[in-house]
Amino acid sequence: MKSIKTMVLLLLTMVLSIVLPSQSFAETKVFIPLGSGNTVIQVDAATDQIEMDFGFVSNPHGLAATADGEYLFAGNLNQNESYNIKGKFFNSSLALVHVFHGHVMHQLPVNGWSHHQTMTPDDRYVLSTHPMEGVVSVMDVLTFQVVANINTDPGPYYVVITKDGNRAFVSNSTAGTIQEIDTADWSIVRTIDAGMMPEHMVLSKDNSTLYVVSPRLGLLSEISLDNDDPRKEFTIGKNLHGLDISDDGLVLFIASRDTEELVSFNIVSGKQARLSLSPNPYHLNTITGTGKVYVSSRTEPLIWVIDQQTMEVINTIDLPSGEGHQMAIVENFDG
Repeated sequence: MKSIKTMVLLLLTMVLSIVLPSQSFAETKVFIPLGSGNTVIQVDAATDQIEMDFGFVSNPHGLAATADGEYLFAGNLNQNESYNIKGKFFNSSLALVHVFHGHVMHQLPVNGWSHHQTMTPDDRYVLSTHPMEGVVSVMDVLTFQVVANINTDPGPYYVVITKDGNRAFVSNSTAGTIQEIDTADWSIVRTIDAGMMPEHMVLSKDNSTLYVVSPRLGLLSEISLDNDDPRKEFTIGKNLHGLDISDDGLVLFIASRDTEELVSFNIVSGKQARLSLSPNPYHLNTITGTGKVYVSSRTEPLIWVIDQQTMEVINTIDLPSGEGHQMAIVENFDG
């Protein structure tokens, strides 16, 4: 009798382990290009520990990841390559990193060094800004071919895309504009005045508002995308750089390099809070679902881990080399 009960319990345990979802396998990972360190690393967001170094990647600055984290696309800040593909010449590339295999898989030719990347929500296209060419390139992930070069205003810098994937926005630092792109045919459908030298951007959680920093003026701009309300400006600090939004969508985090501060800005009340970070806070990303902000230093191989609610340093990450640039966050990573 006892043996039958034991067998039944074992069978139930086996069934439950198959039927019930496990919380331990899906994790949040952060992928960080290290610029002059010539590599990309993988960090576990729960422990803030470096788990993987993907080997040589030429001067990676921008980075985009597929939703499952299997592939990374790292832009090269150098323009020192030469490719001839069916009579078309290319002088730079995106590094295709196969995360599950742990190495660079291929170099994907593009024309001109690229600054930042973003991935469409369906994982079909990678958009890259090429400031010197005045172009946003569109690479088809299925064919690894550039299928469109969108001629923008001078100095395309940063690009974001709406959750439905229908619209993209590019900041043009030289021109002082933001342009809206229809992703159905990759055409520019609207140009918005963005003030002097707009750079890093982030969309509100409902995608109705665009926030952008103007580093030289130390300003944050709030731009309504659904109506013609005038652009609002807020003074933040000197030489602004990284920008992202909190998990609850109520607070922006902004790096001020000259004052060496992380600034939080409440988009409802306008209230600001400041945390001293030295030396030289630079790129930053909120790590979705963890309540953390990762902030890199421009001059040291270091990342500060900040609590979104308390604005306190709760950890640091010592990088193997270089400096942290545009990070890619993958939730529910199961590689």
